[in-house]
Amino acid sequence: MTQLHRILGLGAVCAAATAIVLAATAPPDAVQGEAQRLMYVHVPAAWTAYLAFTGVLVASAAYLRTGRRRWDRWATACAELGVGMMALAIALGSIWGRVTWGIWWTWDARLVSAAGLLLVYLGYLSARELGSDPDRIARRAAVLGILAFVMVPVVHFSVFWWRTLHQSPTLLGPDPRPPIAASMAVTLAGAVLAFTLAGAWVVTRRVARLAEAVARPPAPDRTAPLAEPAQPPAVRTGPPPADQRTEVPA
Repeated sequence: MTQLHRILGLGAVCAAATAIVLAATAPPDAVQGEAQRLMYVHVPAAWTAYLAFTGVLVASAAYLRTGRRRWDRWATACAELGVGMMALAIALGSIWGRVTWGIWWTWDARLVSAAGLLLVYLGYLSARELGSDPDRIARRAAVLGILAFVMVPVVHFSVFWWRTLHQSPTLLGPDPRPPIAASMAVTLAGAVLAFTLAGAWVVTRRVARLAEAVARPPAPDRTAPLAEPAQPPAVRTGPPPADQRTEVPA
């Protein structure tokens, strides 16, 4: 897997460098101005979170089907990445909303559902810390990982199902010709590619670390009391008891 790590890492660096150059040269939005450039991080972060949570779904189903622990490690790594990316997307969305809407937070359908998605997968990771039986924890986490995925389409389609301040998806919407300039679309695509490759690199590295932690022997418990050293048998130096003396006739 080391070769895969190098390929993903090199690809992520090249894609990120290209996306940065494109983002610097792309024109600002006619209405939102320079604040629109947050889109080149906000949208890829949300996209990567969606992919990561899809990975949790697939790995959880594979674990329930096969019982192989490596699928549980993949589910864990994907969930950790997804939580981080969703938190980043919400934070950047809040900054973007402050600039465009004038407020940091509003009880909007997209915002509330995204926060709910983050809390659900935080609960998923917390549930993995409960108990001491690894197999039971993995089975419980697999079931939760499948059920939690229901929140992903709720977040994505919230802008269609309810009235919301949040704009509809630009590239993943129903419109075959999205209303976005070609230079902005190319920049956004490059940023999405960079985040996807970087996320894949993080997940594969994390899976390798988890596998190493399982293979590593447990460290000795330094808090346990040391065993008392064995005492040598006592050597009798005095005369033997009277009933063991040998009487010699005079």
